[in-house]
Order: sequence, then C-alpha cells, then structure tokens
Amino acid sequence: MQDRSQRPEKEFVEKVIQVNRVSKKTKGGNQMSFSVLVVIGDKKGRVGSALGKAKDVSSSVQKAVKRAKRMLIRVPMHGTTIPFALRMKFGASELLIKPAPPGSGIMAGGSVRAVLDSAGIRDVSCKVLGTNNPVTNVYAMMKALKQMSTIVKLKNITLRTVEQQESKEKLELRHSDDKKTESVVVDASAKPVVVEKKEKKVLVAKTVGKTGKAVSKPTVKKAKTAVEKTAQKIEKTALKVEKVKKTEVKE
Repeated sequence: MQDRSQRPEKEFVEKVIQVNRVSKKTKGGNQMSFSVLVVIGDKKGRVGSALGKAKDVSSSVQKAVKRAKRMLIRVPMHGTTIPFALRMKFGASELLIKPAPPGSGIMAGGSVRAVLDSAGIRDVSCKVLGTNNPVTNVYAMMKALKQMSTIVKLKNITLRTVEQQESKEKLELRHSDDKKTESVVVDASAKPVVVEKKEKKVLVAKTVGKTGKAVSKPTVKKAKTAVEKTAQKIEKTALKVEKVKKTEVKE
C-alpha cells in the first residue's frame, strides 16, 4: 500500500461543472445514464473542457477527462491577467471578458470562473450577458480564449510572464523609494539670508473733542449720526403738532 503523501501529483486539475441524469427509450425500457461536464487545466496557461456520458458517474467523468485532454488549448496571459478585453457570443450565451489590475482576483461566477481558474488566470473580470446554462457558457469561454490566442499570434502582441511582471513591479517600488529617500545637499559655507519683516503701522486720524481729548474719526461719525437722528425726530413731532392745530381750527 502506497502512502497518500507518496502519490504523484496530478498534471491537471479536474473540476466537475454539471452532472445530468439522462434516459434513452428502448424496447426493453428506459436506459438510464449520466452526462458530465468536466473542465481540466494545469494553472499554467493550458485548459480544456468536454462532456462524458456513461452508465455511472465515475466512468462518465473519466471519459470527459480523456476527451478534454485531447482538446487542450493554450491561453495567452499578460502577467496574471489577459492581454485585452473581448466580447464573445456562442449560441444563447454572451460573455464580456476584461483584464483586471493585479490583486483584484477572478471577478466571475459559475462555470466561467472554473475555466479561468483552471487556466491559471488570477486577475480578470467576466460578465455573463446571456443564458445561465453552464454548458454553453463553458463553450463560449473556451471559444473566446481560443480566439484571443489567434489574435495575439496574428498581431504579434508581446506578452509578459508572471516573473517579468513581478520584477517590473519591484523595480518601480525601488525607484519610488529612492526618490523619497533622496537627501538635499546644502552648502555649509553659504550664509543664511535673514529677511527683515517690516511692521505696518496703521495711522488713525484723530480730532479734538469738546473736552480737549483726542477723539478718533469713528467716534465723531457716531456722534454726528446721533445728532441727525434727534433733529429728524424733533421735525417729525413739530409736523404732527401743526397737523393737530389745523384740524382744531377747522372745527
């Protein structure tokens, strides 16, 4: 008996997406079988998917894995994400795939997430715009990745590996740290320049009041306004008195 720790690691990661129970009508009656959708990948840029059908689940999974190994495709990766955005339509399913900045993770759900994860893509966003059928969504994603690889080959797009991307990020961090720690060289022989601050003196015009003391302009203005107000009040009262007298004379 071999220990579990001594068993060789599998080359591909196997993920069962869907298990369907199907039946076939025959003369002898209904023949029951299972249809299984499997996605495999090495998390290094290779991924494949296939359907397997058998009378039990384990044998149908084995069939699907064998077929998926024959249908492997190479996924173009720019660091930990995809090189560009792509919109793919396959049957009733429609997918919108976009690259994401490092550290954002796989922003996708369902069967689409399993394909991207098994391919080794760490940072990507995908939106399912069509049907929620997992089989058609898996086929649409496989078609999109295949088309992406053909576009990269035709247009000669240069891609970076994960190691190159990490080394570039480290260099950028070093440059930013160097800029922060740069010391400013000061000439010791240079004499410091002293700037003299001149105090502004506010001159207030003063006038002499009745008491002989100096009175500022604002106080004089206040006194004038008070005198004017009292004069206006006296005039108003005089007018009222005249009106009353006229009314009495008429009567």
